[in-house]
Amino acid sequence: MSATTSDLIVSVSGIRGIIGAGLSPVAVATFAQALGTYVRGERVVLSRDSRPSGDMLRHAVIAGLEACGCEIIDIGVAPTPTCGLAIRRLDAQGGIQISASHNPAPWNGLKLFGNDGAVLSPSKGREIKNIYDTNKFVLAPHDKLGDIRECHKAEDWHRERVLELVDVTRIRSRNFRVFLDANAGAGGPLGKALLDSCQANPVIAGGHPDGHFAHPPEPLAENLTTILPRILQERADVGFVLDPDADRLAVIDETGRYIGEELTLALALLCRLKKDPGPIVINMSSSRVSEDIAKRFGVSCVRSAVGEANVVALMRESGAAIGGEGNGGVIDPRVGWVRDPYIGMGLILQLLAETGKPLSTIVNELPSYTIIKDKYTVSPDRLPSLYAELEKRWPEATPNRLDGLRLDWPDRWLHVRPSNTEPIIRVIAEAPKADDARELCAAVGKMLG
Repeated sequence: MSATTSDLIVSVSGIRGIIGAGLSPVAVATFAQALGTYVRGERVVLSRDSRPSGDMLRHAVIAGLEACGCEIIDIGVAPTPTCGLAIRRLDAQGGIQISASHNPAPWNGLKLFGNDGAVLSPSKGREIKNIYDTNKFVLAPHDKLGDIRECHKAEDWHRERVLELVDVTRIRSRNFRVFLDANAGAGGPLGKALLDSCQANPVIAGGHPDGHFAHPPEPLAENLTTILPRILQERADVGFVLDPDADRLAVIDETGRYIGEELTLALALLCRLKKDPGPIVINMSSSRVSEDIAKRFGVSCVRSAVGEANVVALMRESGAAIGGEGNGGVIDPRVGWVRDPYIGMGLILQLLAETGKPLSTIVNELPSYTIIKDKYTVSPDRLPSLYAELEKRWPEATPNRLDGLRLDWPDRWLHVRPSNTEPIIRVIAEAPKADDARELCAAVGKMLG
């Protein structure tokens, strides 16, 4: 998302915008009032990523929640999945993470959670958005305003839970050396603490969470040109990269090759399903590699609409052992219902320890596909006719309209859908050969003129 839009993006998952343009303290306080009204003035957990603007927005959120009589528990600068875990641990009725996720530094926003520690479902999000849109707030009188207290234990709870779920003894026995690029985001301190606990000899880049990003915050290969060479230079066994609010995990192998985010979940699955096989859930834009791994272990793989809340809902419905998205998001219900890079790191380190193989070898043994991702600015009114044109263009493909349009062939797929967070459509294709995936995306681009 470019930092040129002045509009405030309001959705069922929260709000997002550019500081000094679309996103103002007034809008943030008002949206906080909507959540405060929704939870009837009960306890709310508050956290934020490391962007300097987060402190300003924190005051606005506190004002909005206190106006509704909420008890606020502020866990400070913390990863998004830590906020979800803290909500359950503290028996809160909701939560707010101040973050713009992977967007550039000028952006910020609010992400809302329910009392289960999961990102709000679309139906619950619509209720809060309706309160915001209609200004139907329930405000407390002067003698029943909310209050705030701080909690500094949440990251310890998170670290301890991950350590309970992985084979720490085996990981320690391998004497790994791990490179972690936190890029000055919220995830550095917890990442270092977890790796220290695993005796993984961490080398940390951007570990201080001050929000001064050394490179563009989305953990893509083109943004990591200064990071990739360091894996080999530091003789690391693996490299991990976090986004600013630490709910996405990209992986680099020991040679400095960018493995990326699409295979993060696949690597976690190899470890998790070996110990405790069960159904998995992935979204409709995630790589087929995870589906192939599920078949290897004889478990079902179900696809949801794109969006963390949609994945979580289907995981609950299907009793999934693990799930996630192809953006580096591993969701392990044993930890929580949020994309969690820390259980992802733990499972990948356990996989390396158990197999005794270098990460490059493990990745080379996975089914090989290439995924291509494009995006276009398109009016929503254009989408129905575009979907019809695509189905007509490829009548032999199996269509699915659960989320935009997905077309499936025996060895490849194409997914075209409007973004949940940006005013664009996403065009994603995967095939065994890069040229075939690229050709599918290019055909959609030609249709759009």
